[in-house]
Amino acid sequence: MADLLGIAGTGAVGSGLARAAAGSHEVVVWARSNGSAGRVRDRLEDRARVVTDLDELGACGVVVEAIAERPAAKRALYGRLASVLSDDAMIATTTSSLSVAELAAASGRPDRFGALHVFNPVEKMELVELSFPDAASARTRRRLRALCEALGKTAVEVPDSAGFVVNKLLFPYLFDAVRLLERNGLDAGSIDTCMKLGAGHPMGPLALLDFVGLDVAAAIGESIGADVPGRLRDLIAQGKLGRKAGEGFYRYG
Repeated sequence: MADLLGIAGTGAVGSGLARAAAGSHEVVVWARSNGSAGRVRDRLEDRARVVTDLDELGACGVVVEAIAERPAAKRALYGRLASVLSDDAMIATTTSSLSVAELAAASGRPDRFGALHVFNPVEKMELVELSFPDAASARTRRRLRALCEALGKTAVEVPDSAGFVVNKLLFPYLFDAVRLLERNGLDAGSIDTCMKLGAGHPMGPLALLDFVGLDVAAAIGESIGADVPGRLRDLIAQGKLGRKAGEGFYRYG
């Protein structure tokens, strides 16, 4: 079934992608536990079928892997998918920080593999960074571009390089904002207001770090070779990971 789209992962990106795809595809979302399944069902409001049995992805023409940026976890999932998916099914990953070529090799189907880097919140962000291993077939490239079009997204093909384009440029800027806060004693709100009103940014850099998750931001920074500020690491050590933890550079209700 070409129109049956599988999504492996129930975090913000996986659930957002499921909501975005529900208008153009029949969507099945795989959750690794009953608890995760229950939470994502509440977020999806019946717009996708949620399962905990990986075999339920077997009829999908494309499966988008949207789990945490841990290479070992991704490799383990690809190993399980190998015995589930049909020979011509494709796998896409939402990674922006890991080597697409290495993930493609781990999938066992490098000719049917690509990176589909969507941005959070998925329903609102128009860009998708597409990246492919050298072995990716013309059919794979066409199919993933067509998926982006069906989602109403603008796809830009980018090189297989950690951070692709957006994160490679964005995170050094975000980290510079943290260092500015450290050096000059400015508060987070002042820096964010300056960038929103002075540069026209929809969200200030420190609020954006909180939105992304400080632990996720640090991992991306390390993957692209950026210097992660000490203040960021201190907050992570204190469990202040941003919005999802209720506190980061700001406190949340």
